[in-house]
Amino acid sequence: MLSARATIHPAFVVASVNRRLFGSFVEHMGRCVYTGLHEPDHPSADDDGFRGDVLDLVRELGVTTVRYPGGNFVSGYRWEDGVGPVQDRPTRLDPAWRSVETNAFGLNEFIRWARKAGVEPMMAVNLGTRGLQEAVDLLEYANHPGGSTLSDLRVAHGAPEPHDIRIWCLGNEMDGPWQLGHKTATEYGRLAAETARAMRQLDPDLELVACGSSGRDMPTFGAWEATVLEHTYDLVTHVSAHAYYQLRDGDHASFLASAVDMDRFIDQVVATADHLGARLGSDRRIDVSFDEWNVWYLDELQAAEADRPRDWQVAPRISEDDYTVLDAVVVGSLLVTLLRHADRVTAASQAQLVNTIAPIRTEPGGPAWRQATFHPFALTARNAVGTVLDLRLAAPTTVTGRYGEVPVVDAAATHDEDGNRLVLFVVNRHPSEPVSFTTDLSGWDGASLVEAVVLADDDLTAANTRDRPDRVVPRRHPSAAVADGELVAALPPASWSMVVLAVGPGAADHGAAG
Repeated sequence: MLSARATIHPAFVVASVNRRLFGSFVEHMGRCVYTGLHEPDHPSADDDGFRGDVLDLVRELGVTTVRYPGGNFVSGYRWEDGVGPVQDRPTRLDPAWRSVETNAFGLNEFIRWARKAGVEPMMAVNLGTRGLQEAVDLLEYANHPGGSTLSDLRVAHGAPEPHDIRIWCLGNEMDGPWQLGHKTATEYGRLAAETARAMRQLDPDLELVACGSSGRDMPTFGAWEATVLEHTYDLVTHVSAHAYYQLRDGDHASFLASAVDMDRFIDQVVATADHLGARLGSDRRIDVSFDEWNVWYLDELQAAEADRPRDWQVAPRISEDDYTVLDAVVVGSLLVTLLRHADRVTAASQAQLVNTIAPIRTEPGGPAWRQATFHPFALTARNAVGTVLDLRLAAPTTVTGRYGEVPVVDAAATHDEDGNRLVLFVVNRHPSEPVSFTTDLSGWDGASLVEAVVLADDDLTAANTRDRPDRVVPRRHPSAAVADGELVAALPPASWSMVVLAVGPGAADHGAAG
């Protein structure tokens, strides 16, 4: 059996766990909003038309922030369409997803939903077909307490308290030729800087996110970030990164190693930002908002779009991927990477929340259920508390077609000093070989096992469905144990595991076999 060994010590800390790492994304795409979040005729709907079953699952998922309203959708969106009496709102065509937008759900509905869900809103402004003035107007409408025309309009629309949205995205994927209003880096950088400067005149304490690259494989990657940040470095707090991964040609090894690409992406964006800071002589630090990431079968979407009837529909089914065990392991591995970079990735949004490439699925008038990818996200969000530790790993490597030679095992660890908990998140990337995993616990007094779960299956294509919503769930790890100052576990092939240990004073009294 292959073997890997981890070493962790409480003195070696990467950063505090930023709760914004466990964000999500709601776009007016497919059925994410309509029959996802919002379905007034559903048996579980509340007085605002929000599905109660979905709200319950969102709370269970542990989502902390939600980015809204796009995505590609935002680059053609007029925010004014989605406020005021619903019966007076216009119906528009959305060219981004070739859909009919009723505007029955807009900014104020989103804020009411976010408050019920217990999440922080993250707002995107349209810098594709609109610009500075519309962004400032939206900020005034949303955040100013009252006494101005736009803030008083919000009050008249039934929202007397300001929404107090603190983090704003300056457009979306403006490097992409598919984007409405696509711009060069210089064009976008100047517009983003002008917009940021104007927004800060209304509220200097906003957190602003400049558009980075839509993917590490974009031909302008690196040069785009450098140019954009040259214009915006002293005005923004974050630069965005977006990445999606999919299984291609049955290459399980490369797919399971997808996080290697995310890891390199983050390192290169950080290096570019820091280089700009040095060049500009700035003491500020730009962090990364990884505000779109997930497994997404884009090849299937493109094939489906080619075959889809060209009529315009309200909330058509788009990218309702049925996620498998393999997909869930990759999602868990991407979360490991985000945790390990918690010193510079201070916000992240899994795209999306409901139905469209989402951990939660629904049927109109019917049930809601957890996809396989729901579980690693929920367990990580619930248990990754305190600080991320600098885990050192010695592991064998394997060769992948897409990413070259990669370690077979990847892992992250968090330490909750107040709760006396040490938590490890571990991925076996090998598609067919188990790995004997050992962790040195000599720096941890009285470490004892509290809980250990594993997500794995002999059938890597197994998925949760409406009829079998619990086909894929984490199960008790059969081999995880603490003995002689070490954690030992046999990691099944293509698996994601979580181990919770009690550490510190009284740890032995609190531990219980998971």
